Amino acid sequence: MKRKGLPVLATLAAFGMLAAGCGSSGSDEAATETTKAAAASTTAGPATTAAPATTAPVKPPASMEEWEKLWETQRAAIVQKIKDNKWGVSADGKTLTGPSGFTIDLSKCAGGNWNNTEGLTDTEIKFGHTISLSGTTADYGNATKTAKLMFDYYADKGLFKDSNGKTRKVNYIVKDDGYDAARTIPLVDELIDNDKVFAMWSLGTPPNLRTYDKLNARCIPSVFMQSGHPAFGDPVNHPWTVGAPQISYSTEAVLWSAFVKDRIKEYPGPKVKVAALVMNNDFGKIYDASFKAAIAADPDLKDKVTYVTQTVEPQAPSINDPMTTLAAEKPDFFIAMVAAQMCTQAVVVAAENGMKEAVKYKMQPATCTGSAYVNKEKVGGDGMSADSWWLVNPGFKDLNDPAQFSDPWVAWARDLMQKNGIDPKMSSSFSTGIYYAWPLMQTWAIAGQLPGGLTRANEILATRALEMTHPAYLPGVKLHLDGNKDAYVAEGGVFQQWDGKGQIWVVKPPVVDLDGKSKPCAWDTGSGTCK
Repeated sequence: MKRKGLPVLATLAAFGMLAAGCGSSGSDEAATETTKAAAASTTAGPATTAAPATTAPVKPPASMEEWEKLWETQRAAIVQKIKDNKWGVSADGKTLTGPSGFTIDLSKCAGGNWNNTEGLTDTEIKFGHTISLSGTTADYGNATKTAKLMFDYYADKGLFKDSNGKTRKVNYIVKDDGYDAARTIPLVDELIDNDKVFAMWSLGTPPNLRTYDKLNARCIPSVFMQSGHPAFGDPVNHPWTVGAPQISYSTEAVLWSAFVKDRIKEYPGPKVKVAALVMNNDFGKIYDASFKAAIAADPDLKDKVTYVTQTVEPQAPSINDPMTTLAAEKPDFFIAMVAAQMCTQAVVVAAENGMKEAVKYKMQPATCTGSAYVNKEKVGGDGMSADSWWLVNPGFKDLNDPAQFSDPWVAWARDLMQKNGIDPKMSSSFSTGIYYAWPLMQTWAIAGQLPGGLTRANEILATRALEMTHPAYLPGVKLHLDGNKDAYVAEGGVFQQWDGKGQIWVVKPPVVDLDGKSKPCAWDTGSGTCK
C-alpha cells in the first residue's frame, strides 16, 4: 500500500516566504503527489516568488575522473560567459560589473586605499578563518581540519594556477573565537590588519553579523561562510558577502511550518501545540521569528497552532531546565532551534524526560545535518534515543551513510579523510569542511583564469556568476548564484527521518528546489526583518 508523501514548498509570494502543505498524513515513503498550496506571508526572511522547480534527473558522474572533467568544463564556461559579457573591472579601475545588474564602486573600498591583491604572493593565498575551537560549539572546529585537507590536495593538483602563470598554495590561518562575537571582532581585525588575508570565513550568525559591515567596507571577500542567515544574501549593500552553500534558515523554518500543516489533521483537538528550544542569539532568533511568522500568516495554521518556546544561552553547558519546562507543556511537535552539541543533548534529554515517546514529531535543525550528531556513539546505549527524529537536510549527502558509500565523491572524500587519520563518523563537521571548501576553491580557480588572474574583484565576480554541480549535493539541489537576482547559493533540501536500528538518516522525497526563488535580503537589524 502506498502512502502519500511529505510537505513541499509549492508557492512563495512577494514580501515574504510562504508556507505550503503537500501530501497527507504522517508518511515514510516517497511522495506520490503534490497538493495545491495554501500560501501565507512571513516578514522575517527574504521575499520569495514562484513554485519549486522540477527538472529531469541528470545521470551523475560515475568516477572522480568524470567529476573533475565536468568541473573543468563548467569553470571554463563561466570564464567564457564573463568574458563574452565583458564583466569585470572597468578600465579606470573604479567599477566592477557582473551578472544581473551586479556592480561595486571600487573607489569606495577602504577610502580609496584598497589593495585588490592583498594577501596574495606568487606562491600563496592567505586565507583567514574565525571559528569555535573551544566551548560548547567546539565540534564545529573540526571543519578546519578537512578544509585544510581540501586546500592542500587541490593546491598540489595545480587548481590554483592562474592566467599569469602563478601557482599558489593556501596559507590557512585559523583563530578560535569560541562562537563569541565579542571575541570574533578583534580576531577579524587581526586577520585583516596584521595577517592581511586575501579573503576569510567566520562561523556562526552572530560573529558574521557583527563583522560583515567592516569586511564589505574594506572590500574583502567572505563567501560561503558558515551561516544560513538571510542577511547574507544582500548583493547590493553587502556585495562581498555570500552565505553558506545551504538552504537559508528562514526557508527552513517555512518548511517546518509546512511539515506541521501536513500533519495537523492527525490531532483531534481544535489546536496543536508546537514547542521549540531556541538558542538565545541572532541565529536562534531568525529561526524563531521566521517560524512564528509562517504560522501566523497561514490561514490554515494561525488559529490552530499554539507556539511555545524556551531559550538557552549559546554557552550553556546543559539544556535540561528549558527542556523540562517544554516537556511540561505536553507539545505535539518539538523543534530544536539550536546548534552543535545541543542537538545531541536535545535527543538525550528528550529520551530522559519522556518527550521521545510523548511527542510524535521531533525536529533537528539543518545546522546539525549528518549522523554524527545523533548516532549511538553520541547519544549512547543502543542508539535508539534518536529514532524517528526528523530533519530538513539542506541538500548534503551524508558521508557516513552506507547507502552513499558507492558514490564516487563520497568514497573519495572518506578515503581522503581516513588517509589523513580522520574518522568521518566522529564528527559531521568533518564533512562540513569539505562541503564548504569545495565551492570556495572553484571561485579561486575561475577567478584565476580571468583577465588579471586571481584578485579580490575577480573572486567576487566568479562567485556571483557561479553555476556548478556540487558533488556533495543530493540530486535536485543546485549550486547557483546570479548577481543581484539570485543571492543564495542553494535553496533546496529534503526531509529525512532517523532510523535508529540502521543508524542512518532516511531520505523522504521529494527534494524541494527553490533555486532562484528567494529574493535578496537587505537586513534591518532594528526590526529583525528584510527590508
